[in-house]
Amino acid sequence: MNRYRALFLLALLASTPYVFAQVETSPEGGELLAPPSNFIAEDTPLDNGNSISLSWNLSPEDIIGKTDIEGYIIERSTEKETGYQKIAELPAGTTSYTDTEIENKKNYYYKVYSIGKGGIHSEPIYAGPVIASTQWFNPERTNMLVASILLSLFVLYFIFRARKGEKLYIRPIAGLEAVQEAIGRATEMGKPVLYIPGIMDMDDIQTIAGITILGKVARMVAEYDAEILVPCCRSLVMTIARETVKEAYLDAGRPDAFKTDNIRYLTDDQFGYVAAVDGIMLREKPAANFYLGTFYAESLILAETGHSVGAIQIAGTAMPSQLPFFVAACDYTLIGEELFAASAYLSGEPLMLGSLIGQDMGKVIILAFIIVGSVLETFGVDVSSLFLTK
Repeated sequence: MNRYRALFLLALLASTPYVFAQVETSPEGGELLAPPSNFIAEDTPLDNGNSISLSWNLSPEDIIGKTDIEGYIIERSTEKETGYQKIAELPAGTTSYTDTEIENKKNYYYKVYSIGKGGIHSEPIYAGPVIASTQWFNPERTNMLVASILLSLFVLYFIFRARKGEKLYIRPIAGLEAVQEAIGRATEMGKPVLYIPGIMDMDDIQTIAGITILGKVARMVAEYDAEILVPCCRSLVMTIARETVKEAYLDAGRPDAFKTDNIRYLTDDQFGYVAAVDGIMLREKPAANFYLGTFYAESLILAETGHSVGAIQIAGTAMPSQLPFFVAACDYTLIGEELFAASAYLSGEPLMLGSLIGQDMGKVIILAFIIVGSVLETFGVDVSSLFLTK
């Protein structure tokens, strides 16, 4: 029985055809891997240039958990046939890459191929030429364009109304309303007004705002026939402050009352400056102190000394860490953007007033959008995709 079974198996094997497959090999002697497919190179959309986006489909052999592919190699050249250099080696499963080390308006060619263990790799596939360029308009930020246009229209509209002589309403700011009171008090008491434009140089926006307000305060001081002292922490600030005060006295028709020595430079050292200013307060005993600009740790020292001599104190800064000290030790405090709005408020110039009111109207609209959006989101209406940039 066993003999017949053996003869049957031999006959079956003899009748079975054999197929011999020729296996392709890489130059290193290993088998060629399957290449990725659908390789696309294109200018990165909605960017400022200098970027090309690459994408491809995974190699058929790149299957998670069952793959001989270790990754993909990307090479770049400015010539179609030669000059390719490796720019990236990516792990298996990767299907995209962004090349950011390129120049705008220049042709680039790319190739990608899969690599495996032992140095084996696939045939490369090519893409190109492709040119990177800057996109001037980003459709995803259309909402910002609309908001900017609306804000600009509001500003222009209110500037036009102000130039026609219409009286525009501005929300009263207590600290600015008290400027005339403080200077009047100094005049009645026969004491000077002390004005400190912060401790930073003219490259600081708060210092610029402080100097602008100084011009308005100095003119009022000249009209009231009072005296103003402006100790400065920077030499350039002193130079500009002198010219500002001099012009203010000239506009008030009192150029003879201007005293150059009242606007003086003390020192760049922070606490050396504070010590000198405190000495001026104790000697001169000003009736009104103005602190408008950038301040740091010296804010409370100055404000406490001013309080001890009985001066009316008006402070203003955009430094959040110093605002609590000014609020606690001064009579009036301009908080944040009120410092920047003060020059428009005091001058009444149409251009500045129109800009200020136009910006306020823009803020009102933004606040309205926030409130409406919050209510709609509360009731399950998705508005983020309409008004927010991705």
